[in-house]
Amino acid sequence: MTRTYLPGIIAMAAIVVASNILVQFLFGQWLTWGAFTYPLAFLVTDIMNRVYGAAAARRVVMVGFVVGLVCSLIGTQIMGEFGPLVTWRIAIGSGVAFLVAQLIDVSVFAALRGGKWWRAPLVSTLVGSSIDTALFFSIAFAGNLSFLHPATDVSWAAETLPLLGAGPMAPLWVSLAVADWAVKLSIALVALIPFRLITARLTERA
Repeated sequence: MTRTYLPGIIAMAAIVVASNILVQFLFGQWLTWGAFTYPLAFLVTDIMNRVYGAAAARRVVMVGFVVGLVCSLIGTQIMGEFGPLVTWRIAIGSGVAFLVAQLIDVSVFAALRGGKWWRAPLVSTLVGSSIDTALFFSIAFAGNLSFLHPATDVSWAAETLPLLGAGPMAPLWVSLAVADWAVKLSIALVALIPFRLITARLTERA
């Protein structure tokens, strides 16, 4: 790691730590506050990719993965009202989803970096965010993956309810996933503004 990458490393670590804390607090019926901070990890990855290249972005991703892993392991040891703050399935899902989605984001961005300035960050984040949501919620809550950690009770997540309270009947975890995915997609669009401003500033300095 070089000092050049330090701001990206610090930003990624801060986002991961903040998201692990804020995920404990509900926002409405389908979301947690962590849903609004976690997508910023894709912004950090894309900025690093644009300014310093894919190798630098992957280094920052690995730092985020390690920090997230530590946070999850700590969470499994802290007991809340209904058991550990972080179940082993959530820990596994979080780690796998983050690493896979972020690395795919880096690869997609690198493949599209020669086009219009907005295409690479937008497409890579949309792809990465979708993969992240699918992996995390299925690994953490889907009943057919209970073999990952049989002792984790996810029966509450399998309760069948109208999707987001108004759609067709679906397991609760699917509504949680859809709401989380919608937030990620919205932030991906909004994040184009800071992406453009920050990358332009850093490129001028370089």
